[in-house]
Amino acid sequence: MEGPDEAIRLDVKTDSKAFIRQAQWAGIHPGMRVADICCGSGKTTALFLELVQPNGSVVGVDGSLQRLAFASDRYRAPGIEFVCRDITKPLTDLGGFDFVWLRFVLEYFGSSAFALVQNIADIVRPGGILCLLDLDHNSLNHYPAPVQLEQTMHDLMQLATEKADFDPYAGRKLYSHLYRLGYEEISVDVSAHHLIIGKLREADAFNWLRKVSVTAKNLGYGFGRYAGGYEDFLGEYEKFFSDPGRFTYTPLISCRGRRPDSPVV
Repeated sequence: MEGPDEAIRLDVKTDSKAFIRQAQWAGIHPGMRVADICCGSGKTTALFLELVQPNGSVVGVDGSLQRLAFASDRYRAPGIEFVCRDITKPLTDLGGFDFVWLRFVLEYFGSSAFALVQNIADIVRPGGILCLLDLDHNSLNHYPAPVQLEQTMHDLMQLATEKADFDPYAGRKLYSHLYRLGYEEISVDVSAHHLIIGKLREADAFNWLRKVSVTAKNLGYGFGRYAGGYEDFLGEYEKFFSDPGRFTYTPLISCRGRRPDSPVV
């Protein structure tokens, strides 16, 4: 999904009310120092700043200078710092945090997800909270999709797994990550991230059509089920997704835990 418009897609698709509910469930409160890992457009970073006032602060971390420029231009404020970092490398020079947030990230690190969580856990202060959120059955739950469309979507997810180490089932693994790290007071919540029925909202149309079109094109898939190849596939997908009789949902799994005050033996 990397590209010049990715920050815009991330900004448009972020539901502020849903995000605030998730952060409050995870234990955010005033005065915390927060790390917003892979902060994208910076929208969630700005929302975190509101939630930790008074006296709190937020560091938004992302690997894209382009996205960080967008975030800085739109959301920079006293109490927010944006930094560009490779999150697979040590982050301890950023200091310790009371609350570390990792949402919709591990799906892009399929085979190395636990190693990534281990690395990020190093910046959680003893007694601090690490919150992981990701999707399960990502982009795979649609009804009543034409058979060739449904089969092609499954093929695309399989190809993304093989070529890009993408994990459409990242959500179900979050509890295991925190358990293996010895975190305490682990809580899990399962909800619907996408629940799309009836007339298609502009934000959903923008997010899904861009996500599917860009991913499908960049994976190099042949679209052999369609006489007109990629263009025919995209046309059928857009027709299906714009139909108010369509049902689309994606489970969101949220998992939060507290880092032990003493090292795990």
